[in-house]
Amino acid sequence: MNSNGALADADLRIICGPTGAGKSTVAMALAARYGLTIVSADSRQIYRRFNIGTAKPSADDRSRVPHLGIDVADPTERWSAARWAADAAQAVTALGTDRTIVVGGTGLYLRALVEPLFDAPVLDATRRAALQEEMASRSLDELRRWCQTLDPARAHLGRTQLLRAIEIALLVGRRQSELLAERKHQLSTTPALVKRARWLVIDPGVRLANQLEARLDAMLASGWPEEVRDLIFDVPADAPAWQSCGYAALRENMEGTRTLAGARDAILIATRQYAKRQRTWFRNQLAGTRVTRLDPHDATCDARVDAWWSGGGSA
Repeated sequence: MNSNGALADADLRIICGPTGAGKSTVAMALAARYGLTIVSADSRQIYRRFNIGTAKPSADDRSRVPHLGIDVADPTERWSAARWAADAAQAVTALGTDRTIVVGGTGLYLRALVEPLFDAPVLDATRRAALQEEMASRSLDELRRWCQTLDPARAHLGRTQLLRAIEIALLVGRRQSELLAERKHQLSTTPALVKRARWLVIDPGVRLANQLEARLDAMLASGWPEEVRDLIFDVPADAPAWQSCGYAALRENMEGTRTLAGARDAILIATRQYAKRQRTWFRNQLAGTRVTRLDPHDATCDARVDAWWSGGGSA
């Protein structure tokens, strides 16, 4: 389904903000009041069995408020933003924008929903691995010369982008620059969803640092290390789900190469850095009268959330 076309005339409501800010608490209360379904926009909660460290809603929460977009992928699956956006758009279209709310902090997912991204072609894994092995020893100048022949419009870019352009040209038989131009033209002729989206950005400000530390300690106390120990037995070390923040550090603890205290410190630093990047994204990408920013500790929080849901007020 083309999410852009499916929802172009809808008033899509999105609750977003940095990790640990309190998005889920606000969304749960709102969903319970209005009988809504929550569509999760979290790139890690899609994975089955990776539960505690991804801060998935509890079984009780999910029994009280329906959630979509959670536990939809095996740990070894790769899930693109475009794929998530297509599923989310289908769900919102089926249920109606007055019955759903999109909630999450994965900016790339949200952007894909309101302004669909270039969905790169699927490459043959065996041929790609062989090509990557061949290209690994090539210098930047060599890669640039290859790209100058295969896709000149991309030849000025950095190593990663050069490699991607070469892969697509050789394995797909088309230039990435041409595919991007076609996608840009498609978007230019279709009304952007962002014009019809209303955003509620949840951010507690300076309190976030302490909230993240308290949440981490609660996760560790509720069995996160044990969850990781069980996952090690049958989830390959290169599975995409292991990239979820904190899991690699706890895996090292379970394998005896890092202390639990050391893992905790590493996770806390990484989580705070991730939250900082999210804040930067939401600050730079979202502005205007269709964006409301809210501290969940504000005494008027519930009233402002209701006003936002009904279409009034922004800040």
